[in-house]
Amino acid sequence: MRVRDLLALGLRQFRRDLNSGEARVLLAALVLAVFSVATVSFITDRAQNALALESNRLLGGDAVLRADTPIPDNLKALGKGLEQAEVWNTMSMLRVGDDMRLSDLRALDGAFPLRGYYRLQTAAGIEPQRRGGPAAGEVWLSRSGVSALGADLGSTLAVGSLNLRVSGIVLEEPDAAMDYFNTAPRAFISIADLNASGLVQPGARINYRWVLAGAASDVRSFTEAVKPQLGRGQRLETASDARPELRTALDRADRFLGLAALISVVLASVAIAMAARQYSERHLDHAAVLRCLGARQAQIASLHGISMSALAALAITIALVAAYGVQALAVMQLEKILGVETPAAGFAPAWFAAAVGLTVLIAFVLPPVLALRRVPALRVLRRDLPATEVSAWVTGGLGLAGLLGLLWWKAQSAALASSLLGGLIVAFLALTLLSASMIWVLGRFRGRLRGAARFGLANISRRATSSMAQVAALGLGLTVLLLLTLVRTDLLGRWQQLIPDNAPNRFIINIQQDQTDALRDFASAEGLGTLQLYPVVRGRLVSVNDTVVTGDSYADRGDRAKRLAEREFNLTALAELAADNNVVAGKVWTAAEADSPQWSVEASFAELLGWKLGDRVRFDLGGQIVEAPITSLRTVKWESFRPNFFVLGSPGTLKNITASYITTARVAPEQTASINALVQRFPNLTVIDVGAILEQVTRIAAQVTEIVEWVFLFTLAAGVLVLVAAIHATQDERLREGSLLRVMGARRGQVRLAQVSEFLVIGLIAGSVAVLAANGIAGSIAKGVFDLDWQPDYSTSGLTLLAAVLLVVAAGWFSTRKTLSAPPSETLRALA
Repeated sequence: MRVRDLLALGLRQFRRDLNSGEARVLLAALVLAVFSVATVSFITDRAQNALALESNRLLGGDAVLRADTPIPDNLKALGKGLEQAEVWNTMSMLRVGDDMRLSDLRALDGAFPLRGYYRLQTAAGIEPQRRGGPAAGEVWLSRSGVSALGADLGSTLAVGSLNLRVSGIVLEEPDAAMDYFNTAPRAFISIADLNASGLVQPGARINYRWVLAGAASDVRSFTEAVKPQLGRGQRLETASDARPELRTALDRADRFLGLAALISVVLASVAIAMAARQYSERHLDHAAVLRCLGARQAQIASLHGISMSALAALAITIALVAAYGVQALAVMQLEKILGVETPAAGFAPAWFAAAVGLTVLIAFVLPPVLALRRVPALRVLRRDLPATEVSAWVTGGLGLAGLLGLLWWKAQSAALASSLLGGLIVAFLALTLLSASMIWVLGRFRGRLRGAARFGLANISRRATSSMAQVAALGLGLTVLLLLTLVRTDLLGRWQQLIPDNAPNRFIINIQQDQTDALRDFASAEGLGTLQLYPVVRGRLVSVNDTVVTGDSYADRGDRAKRLAEREFNLTALAELAADNNVVAGKVWTAAEADSPQWSVEASFAELLGWKLGDRVRFDLGGQIVEAPITSLRTVKWESFRPNFFVLGSPGTLKNITASYITTARVAPEQTASINALVQRFPNLTVIDVGAILEQVTRIAAQVTEIVEWVFLFTLAAGVLVLVAAIHATQDERLREGSLLRVMGARRGQVRLAQVSEFLVIGLIAGSVAVLAANGIAGSIAKGVFDLDWQPDYSTSGLTLLAAVLLVVAAGWFSTRKTLSAPPSETLRALA
């Protein structure tokens, strides 16, 4: 047969299958599967990009190059094609009348910020989205600057040799949360005025910031190109260098969205697998007839391959077009709810969804299609002859491996992928074992049963393979749906609960020993609550295990490790760990061991620097050398916004070391006057506003919750598809059996009771395993991926089990209703 004829025959078979309904279930499964994966991927991808842009607002751009000298031309040439802005920082004495104060002077060009906005109060009112710095001759002040200098709108401010008019009060600035330990009052002027002020001269300490923004791929190319060329005093920053609180929130956001996308892929795979099984079984007789007519194995395989290719092309095209339109509408609504702009959709989610569809076809559809070529011609006479094909199993294994690879890649987290996939494999094995045990028990005891229920339960053991496949598919589908429900209702709630409503929004530092009692009394009198003070000393890393180390010693571990090793460490000594610290390795000191020098190190920090339990780490604390072994590693809930440290010691570690103290407070808007009074009473104290980070972390958690709510709706459609496909997979056999019972004199009620009893048992087994598996997977993900506390949600699990059983029974009754509504002879002829 010529290729052209074979192609025409394959397409004709595809049209016939669609017209007769044999391929419609598989087409619907593939369309909805690719649609759900594409829609979820589009939404999560755009949401992740939007969150990245939101986090970049804290930089004022997508990347920032800091330097203590003007940015050289060779580095600026690398930023060609990107948006650019400059900010110069210096410390200077500013004067309003007779009041003078050392202030942080920031000179802006007309483009900054490239991401985010200034929220500015002017004489005309509030400007919520201001870009570009002050005009020549004007100056803006931060709220702390207004308070410290006693200035107001219209005041004259002396900056160097210039007198500038205060034209704005900065209520919010885009990059405040990245550098909140710069505590001096801020003043903002233009770069031209800074040059004219006489402050820029040899020896002046000016920090230069070159800010860039653009497409993610262009910014990534820039950062990769500029890093090798950085010199002394130059540092590149992105949102990944943010404070631990913000970095943790962004990491969790990515993982939550990635988990939602993974769930849709798993559901799609199960639905297609069940639909493919029914499709191949309906073609067994057709393949046997072709064999009788002399068709070769290769021709049979080619016919079905052409038909499947046409089905895949049609399904993927329909699904991607529909997904693109639906996600656009969904994102429009999300933008209104979240108040953020999302970047345009790229091609990556479409390619991923198409790859998932094709891979699932190869894994679950191609094996039974290949097996059709080995259908013996004798099957025309004997329907009990199976179709076997070794290469089909090999192909299916390769496809399944490809699907697992796609899932692993999509997860972008080994812990997330292993928790989800490992849990699903265990659930599948448990479902298979339970269903096999159920079939064995029913086979042994079905003779002792009486009434119509006996026929329903006997059907389960008589169709052993089909029943096991059905229980496994329903169980996996329900497991994943319940898992998404737990993510939506429990895990996200626990994440938001990590950020308490009374989280502190002010850090108070530089407290001296002789001020502690007076400060506590002042805070209590002003309604700031009871302050918990932490001793703090600053030190530099000297050696690890008697090996002298510098920043360059950690260059092979990345820029962040190098920067952390080079900077001064904030160290503290505590008798016992705070509640938001959890030891994950080693053992923290007891009261009896408190005098023994020991370090406890935050686990991810230790991993970044390659530190291990037992390592002896030495610090230089202002000329005093302190060395101690690492005896414990711990995780930290940074979202608590309490004082936390990468490295802390036992009380004996910092014994006889002079320390200042740090504390936190929750300051309501109406208590601002109390903070001003605090600074006047204790002039040496520095009050740091961390409200910007607290607000950003809270906003990210709320935004991800909204996104997962929308994703849940689309993934729920895939879950319903799994249920329909699993029930529909054995529809032909049930219709045939029900019609035969009708012919043999069974009443409608008896047939209905037989079917309901069968679906009831299947639903109970699938639902029970799903509840156990979903809670186990959710617990593993909560602990291992999101570092959240976990307790099983018994009420949600119980309701899910009840809903699962009712859904399976209802779906089974609906799919087999034709048994009772149509004459038995008509049903049997249609299935012949």
